Amino acid sequence: MRRFENKVALVTGGAFGMGAATAKLFALEGAKVVIADLLEDEASKRINEITELGGEAIYIELDVTNEDNWESIIEKIDGAYGRLDVLVNNAGISGSGYQDQGDVKAWEDLMRINATGPFLGTKHCAPLIIKSGGGAIVNISSISGVVGQGYIHPGYNASKGAVRTMTKQSAVRFAKDGIRVNSVHPGIMPAMRTSGVTADPIHRQKILDAYVPMKRAGEAEEVGKAVLFLASEDASYITGVELPVDGGYLAI
Repeated sequence: MRRFENKVALVTGGAFGMGAATAKLFALEGAKVVIADLLEDEASKRINEITELGGEAIYIELDVTNEDNWESIIEKIDGAYGRLDVLVNNAGISGSGYQDQGDVKAWEDLMRINATGPFLGTKHCAPLIIKSGGGAIVNISSISGVVGQGYIHPGYNASKGAVRTMTKQSAVRFAKDGIRVNSVHPGIMPAMRTSGVTADPIHRQKILDAYVPMKRAGEAEEVGKAVLFLASEDASYITGVELPVDGGYLAI
């Protein structure tokens, strides 16, 4: 039996990149997948790909910073499926696209999308997950939530660090309710839509040479597989952990 048969998984930012890879993997494992994003055209492509593989997925528009949107999406999921088993707080923006590290607007955007988004997701999804009998929340943080990096906006490090520690608070808070909460910390991955300097091949190679023992960038599917593991019953006694998917970056 597939690991998520008859389960419902919500993936924010599921239309592109790591979110899309994660949504596809959940569908292949039997989950009914809700792709929550602002990129409707990209989401439609992902749904077509999943459907062609025999999976099931729907798209619901979501701005992760908008609490009304969160209330609406929970109502729709409850109405369509009557349950929610997994939340993947994946939506986020890069900190490498900002040239001015003192840009206050950049700080506010990074904190709002990268940290407040997962906070709101947890707040509004947890009650439905509890009603469904328990499940899992996986938050996508970053190696940037563990170490400092002088070439990106400090709001990125701060926001991803907030996700890291918020995960632990949520793990303690919701353990009695049957919800396990863990974080995944990707390293150097394919460039995000919002990436700046980290999308430059020369800059990326310097980072790989200096900081990544495996000497290669990761793949979106490698993050997705880590998320699947933490959300599954294979990780039934694991909560509050941070799992790097970084080629050894944090081991140095």
